[in-house]
Amino acid sequence: MYIVVTGAAGFIGSNIAKALSDRGEWDVLAVDDLKQGDKFANLVDSDIADYLDKDDFLRELNNGAFDGAIAAISHQGACSDTTETDGRYMMQNNYRYSRELFEYCIDEQIPYIYASSAAVYGAGPAFIEGREHEAPLNVYGYSKFLFDQYVRSNWSERSSQVVGLRYFNVYGPREQHKGRMASVAYHFFNQYRATGKVRLFEGSGGYGNGEQRRDFVSVDDAVDVNLHFLDNPSQSGIFNVGTGRAQSFNDVALATVNTCRRNAGEAQLTLTDLQRQGIIEYIPFPPDLARKYQSYTQADLKALREAGYVTPFSTVEEGVARYIDSLIASEST
Repeated sequence: MYIVVTGAAGFIGSNIAKALSDRGEWDVLAVDDLKQGDKFANLVDSDIADYLDKDDFLRELNNGAFDGAIAAISHQGACSDTTETDGRYMMQNNYRYSRELFEYCIDEQIPYIYASSAAVYGAGPAFIEGREHEAPLNVYGYSKFLFDQYVRSNWSERSSQVVGLRYFNVYGPREQHKGRMASVAYHFFNQYRATGKVRLFEGSGGYGNGEQRRDFVSVDDAVDVNLHFLDNPSQSGIFNVGTGRAQSFNDVALATVNTCRRNAGEAQLTLTDLQRQGIIEYIPFPPDLARKYQSYTQADLKALREAGYVTPFSTVEEGVARYIDSLIASEST
């Protein structure tokens, strides 16, 4: 039977497909939209059973072609561009598609794990899985919020596992295709390698230069949470996926630069060193983001821990260093 991974050539989806492949799950059905053809590279080192375009998959699913053939659906596919303004496209891609998969899984009693987002919380200040804390700032966040609401309103219809995972700021391998929506760690790495400097926003939201704080989570940890729920199909709910620890953009820049320096045999620097030497440049905060920007996020992990996921999450210093090491290693292969 298939484990279906949608968004399988994307960032988190391809890391899940690789993790399943690594542990011998040969029957992975990869579903995606390869209009951006270079995403194929994310699947090259994974052993999958088959690939289908996302529209073809939904059509065949509704035609009954997969009845009795699916063990679980990991729905990671979405438009994740938080600056996208085409609400019609966003709602069709993120809300309607997710809803059709949910309804199929309910009817067929198939475990359904789907990607939600910390964007549902908006400006916070509390990041707890409850309606009273949810106020998205953009149509991307709204599309994720609305589907979470749909799941909640149909919770009593559930006859098998349903898990929504609210990802915070995920970084790590296989995000190179995301362009401007790639993680700040990825952008800082490329900036530093190209110019010897990194660029951060000036202060906003009551925070100093580069001191805006997010819950930055390694994709390795995000994948581990997915595997936990795939391995424990009796557990359902909507859960935050973050470290529970807000860290600054300055922290990410420092970890990125020092990992590059370590690989080059150069001495480690402090944040003050980076600022004094002009390695960090602070650029004006974009006015168009003023009311759409999360200056602070920090996942509340109580629900996730109560669901039995007890593995510690990587800090920025640990996870970013591991990621930058992998980027540097890939340059020599």
